[in-house]
Amino acid sequence: MFTPITISPEALVEIKHIMSHKNIPDDYGLRVGIRGAGCAGISYILGFDKQKEKDNAYSIEGIPVYIDKKDFMYLIGLEVSFYNGDDARGFTFVKPADKPTVQS
Repeated sequence: MFTPITISPEALVEIKHIMSHKNIPDDYGLRVGIRGAGCAGISYILGFDKQKEKDNAYSIEGIPVYIDKKDFMYLIGLEVSFYNGDDARGFTFVKPADKPTVQS
């Protein structure tokens, strides 16, 4: 099945850690979505939630992922990643247009 997003290996480890150590209920999954899509641009949201009727449901590496149907087209190609550096720590979102390309 086609999944509109990918999750980096670092983010997978962090998501699984959160789900197993932060009392996330068993019937919850990872919700990926957007907030806003106007002049100010798109802000991505990430959290844990129950599946809703209007959601598309996916499984990525055993993690249930829920995406509201209205957000689907904005998320195609999105990679959920995780940054763990000395200056900051948290989830990041990368679209294909943001990824560097190698030219020869």
